[in-house]
Amino acid sequence: MSTRTSATRYAKALLDVTTNDADAAKVEQDLGAFVALIESNPELRQALLSPSVPASARRNIASAVAERIGMAPTGVRLLQLLADRDRLGMTGELLAVFRERLLDRRKVVRAELRSAVALSSESVAAIASRLGAVTGKNVAIDAAVDPALIGGVVAKVGGTVYDGSVKSQLEKLRKQLAGAGS
Repeated sequence: MSTRTSATRYAKALLDVTTNDADAAKVEQDLGAFVALIESNPELRQALLSPSVPASARRNIASAVAERIGMAPTGVRLLQLLADRDRLGMTGELLAVFRERLLDRRKVVRAELRSAVALSSESVAAIASRLGAVTGKNVAIDAAVDPALIGGVVAKVGGTVYDGSVKSQLEKLRKQLAGAGS
């Protein structure tokens, strides 16, 4: 079984036991803190992921780390379960899947927005509102600047791309002119 498949199963179960958004948000925050700590601390990562460390020791280390970061009981139990099953290495993937599922439960879709210049928060909110009207969901935007666009914006929501960039408009015009000259 792939790591993604296992992470999906654990994330689904975790989401099932977090019945309200406040609990789910706390678990997401705690799990994010745990993943960040593992990624930033090679010694801790080695202790938690090494097959030479007994499962009971990994469980105790994970519990101590969880206690230190103030993790909710649901998160602590998850880490203990993952330690017992030698699955602590998939916490990053589990966090990513959990976040996806949590957004889906909240009826929120992520959108990547690229623009030629940095956009004001009002502009980003207006674009999010318009994309929300198109998709029928609330939209959370990850904005980035891409000077190659010349002007305008490109939004990617799921597999759909909404291209309102000057670059693509110029490319369309170039093709039309090239086709008319033939």
